[in-house]
Amino acid sequence: MEYVKDVLVSTDWVADHKNDAGVRLIEVNEDILLYETGHIEGAVKVDWQGDFWTPVMREFISPDELSAFLGSLGLKEGDTLVIYGDKSNWWASYAYWFLSYSGVQNLKLMNGGRQKWVAEGREMVTTPTDVTPTTYPALKRDESLRAYRDEVRAHIEKVQSGEGAMVDVRSPDEFSGKVTHMPAYPQEGVLRGGHIPGAANIPWARATNEDGTFKSADELSALYGGEGVTPDKDVIAYCRIAERSSHSWFVLRELLGYPKVRNYDGSWTEWGNGVGLPIEKTYQDV
Repeated sequence: MEYVKDVLVSTDWVADHKNDAGVRLIEVNEDILLYETGHIEGAVKVDWQGDFWTPVMREFISPDELSAFLGSLGLKEGDTLVIYGDKSNWWASYAYWFLSYSGVQNLKLMNGGRQKWVAEGREMVTTPTDVTPTTYPALKRDESLRAYRDEVRAHIEKVQSGEGAMVDVRSPDEFSGKVTHMPAYPQEGVLRGGHIPGAANIPWARATNEDGTFKSADELSALYGGEGVTPDKDVIAYCRIAERSSHSWFVLRELLGYPKVRNYDGSWTEWGNGVGLPIEKTYQDV
């Protein structure tokens, strides 16, 4: 079994094509200071929070604002945009999902991300990438890729009937309700621990190899299918703020070709604080 879509490029491919006309590299890290310590020649930096989110609302910048931002990076319509980042492409996957949701085309991930490039001893530069601003074309959002709170609540019935599936990609302790945050990360103000009723717990990192690359299509199909998350179902993925679930969304939709997969970007920071929203909790204090 092969990946359904041609959306991955190798580090070898990037090394050979990074200077090609029409190929643009975008680095998106959880640690937004990493880019300055060294990046692939020609890559531009994206700050996932500062560049994609509005400053006064928990919402994304508008399509027009995104077009202006992409133009400021010197990106053009028709460019192949190769995204990569730290931590097995956690935030690179988030950028891939957000740009796909916003209507941006010709996206790819560098398999293994920044960590694989560094582990292979490949060249990094610290000089900023020169860009010539462009006028990026207007964008239109694809709402079929995003789930909102009320849609998630209605989806619980689909899960119960067997028509839908919910994937909680957080750690088992977060899923059970033992903790309300990722291990080694700060608590972000969520009042309740647990998970959305009916969700299957498939931590995002189970889809990756030790070097940060994605597991084979056969392995991924067995991983999700074994938990009842199959292509015939309407699937919603979530985590804490949608960064880890973007990685799982990418696996399900882009690599395995599931026809209907949405990312719930409100995720647990919204659901765990929402008035009147049901949760399940399996952890019991002893």
